[in-house]
Amino acid sequence: MTVYDELVARGLIAQVTDEDEIKELVNNGKATFYIGFDPTADSLHVGHFMALCLMKRLQMAGNKPIALIGGGTAMIGDPSGRTDMRQMMTQETIQHNCDCFKKQMSRFIDFSDGKALMVNNADWLMDLNYIQVLREVGAHFSVNRMLTAECYKQRMEKGLSFLEFNYMIMQSYDFYALFQKYGCNMQFGGDDQWSNMLGGTELIRRKLGKDAYAMTITLLLNSEGKKMGKTQSGAVWLDPNKTSPFDFYQYWRNVADADVLKCIRMLTFLPLEEIDKMDSWEGAQLNTAKEILAFELTKLVHGQEEAQKAQDAAKALFSRGNAADMPSVTLKEEDFTEGAIDILSLLVKSGLTPSRSEARRAVEQGGVSVNGEKVGDIKTVYGTDSFTEGMVLKKGKKNFRKVLK
Repeated sequence: MTVYDELVARGLIAQVTDEDEIKELVNNGKATFYIGFDPTADSLHVGHFMALCLMKRLQMAGNKPIALIGGGTAMIGDPSGRTDMRQMMTQETIQHNCDCFKKQMSRFIDFSDGKALMVNNADWLMDLNYIQVLREVGAHFSVNRMLTAECYKQRMEKGLSFLEFNYMIMQSYDFYALFQKYGCNMQFGGDDQWSNMLGGTELIRRKLGKDAYAMTITLLLNSEGKKMGKTQSGAVWLDPNKTSPFDFYQYWRNVADADVLKCIRMLTFLPLEEIDKMDSWEGAQLNTAKEILAFELTKLVHGQEEAQKAQDAAKALFSRGNAADMPSVTLKEEDFTEGAIDILSLLVKSGLTPSRSEARRAVEQGGVSVNGEKVGDIKTVYGTDSFTEGMVLKKGKKNFRKVLK
């Protein structure tokens, strides 16, 4: 099976331009390709997983990845998939986030000896002259055509700022700059980025002629992949200080039955022949598949040792009820009011729910227990002595915290 055929078989390709040329480059290790990352936080999350795994997979086949950090475009904000304008960030915050990204990406991508590059589009976008952009770039874009793009249509009803309207032009210029500076001949992105990506391909060909070699590929389900990064308790980060290896493991261990094999195909590096044998699995076998998925991805992000610890802790917790290795949180004196804390505050402080309203729903729906006993009253309070040996707080079937004082 060729590299390209494997990408298709794993469900990673949605649409392409110039498929024959793309196959030739990818299969023969001749692609220099880029994927963009917006530095809107100081950690990548599991919504970036598909892109990172794809970059690793293609690099293993001899192709050269470019991780493009959107330090310049982040100053504008991408309107795709949003109902309001993105909050502005300072250059200092953006740079800090960029530094954090490279450290995390290095677990997936080998940046040594020029095998991969990390570049920041602020290096060329921040120095552009406005008149220069209008003359050299703007002249190649049709406003009528831009307004037909899905990323703009969904914002037109509520209002699209001229600031954001420029995002497509800036992203297109990124591909043009990477083509000229680094010989980048291919771009990958989510299916929600298709219009922006086509703009880059067309800009290169219009400015440099038909001989300019530039192609685009989009990732199937990348929009869905972004949703993977969100759970009821917030984002699932790759930074162990934000999401512990245990919680990271548990996130993947708890994926829906209908999604587990899809995730194994797209995100792990297990052979397809091995995965195909799982297609007939059902019932308890799907739990085994979820354990395989959780272990493989935790190993990829946090290493073999942490993955093994997380798996052992999960099995100990759910098979023997042992709370010793579960994630824990220590309450502070200021968390108590007159020596007591209510169940809603406890759920929020422990990180099991992001808000008191979600905590209230969890209690009212019968999904909360303390030390094995269901909590049915939202007004339940606990004194400091309740935490002497640690309280086991549970939400749902598989979300635990050991709470200490």
